[in-house]
Amino acid sequence: MPTPAIVYWTQLTHGQWTFHLAATPRGLCCITLPNETLADLEAWVTRRMPGTALERDDDRLENSRRQIAEYLQGQRRSFSLPLDVIGTDFQRQVWRQLAEIPYGRTCSYRDLAAAVGRPKAVRAVGMANHANPLPLVIPCHRVIGADGSLVGYGGGLEMKETLLRLEGAWPVARDGDQS
Repeated sequence: MPTPAIVYWTQLTHGQWTFHLAATPRGLCCITLPNETLADLEAWVTRRMPGTALERDDDRLENSRRQIAEYLQGQRRSFSLPLDVIGTDFQRQVWRQLAEIPYGRTCSYRDLAAAVGRPKAVRAVGMANHANPLPLVIPCHRVIGADGSLVGYGGGLEMKETLLRLEGAWPVARDGDQS
């Protein structure tokens, strides 16, 4: 696919959290976490789409902002947004599997590796999870340790726990049982 000439961005603030959202003409491509800045978004765009300009456009991204705000307020369980998911084939495979984890449920990195047909690639799956450019929409926060513990989240474990509590998945709800 050709690199878009412009990536549009906007900002969403929810409580103490500020997110930067970015979209190509094809769809939402990146969401920064609250511990990341606009400079981090700019660096991501430069790395993933060299030569692309970043331009603020709140109106173009209003639907994305609204849906993410609704999710954060506990009013939305799934998203209906066009996405432009930029990553390697393996990363996209992992992210497709992440998108299958139901709202209010979790799975382990080991479960995720098995689900993508690479049961021994737990670390590689963890790295793909960490590289997810669309947290919240592609729910990487739903992946936990094999022992049920909170591990690894780019936004920090406090944010991960908050998101899982919002969904009713913390304490852990796995494999079809509600804890």
